[in-house]
Amino acid sequence: MHFIVATDGSDESEEAIRYSTHQATALDAALEVVHVLTPQTELIDGEIVMPGGDRAVEYGEQTLEKATGLIADVLETHDTTLDVETTLLAGHPSNAITDHADDVGADAIYIGHRGLSSERERLVGSVAKSVVDKSTVPVTICR
Repeated sequence: MHFIVATDGSDESEEAIRYSTHQATALDAALEVVHVLTPQTELIDGEIVMPGGDRAVEYGEQTLEKATGLIADVLETHDTTLDVETTLLAGHPSNAITDHADDVGADAIYIGHRGLSSERERLVGSVAKSVVDKSTVPVTICR
């Protein structure tokens, strides 16, 4: 089995990391932690440029490193090991997560939900809701 947990560094995504680690351990599944870079691109002299691209990648790598630390903490309490990998993705978060899950044949997706107000969620949408709508595998939303 192969589980994916998406993280943006929020408290809610940290809860998803902990929960997915418990689930992967219980079901002897591999766990892949993904972080999506959402580039804000500009067209400059006919070329697409991503301002702050290096900073975005650095933040993404730090976010994944923090996630692996959380996983290690959970595994220590179980006195066990787990096959864990990390992946940086790029694009619109819900598309990147669900497309990647399809590409790698994931069996489940775990994601945090920030609980935006209904007004704000109507305006900007919810990544978690979009993942549920687009996914071809079960999705667990953690708060």
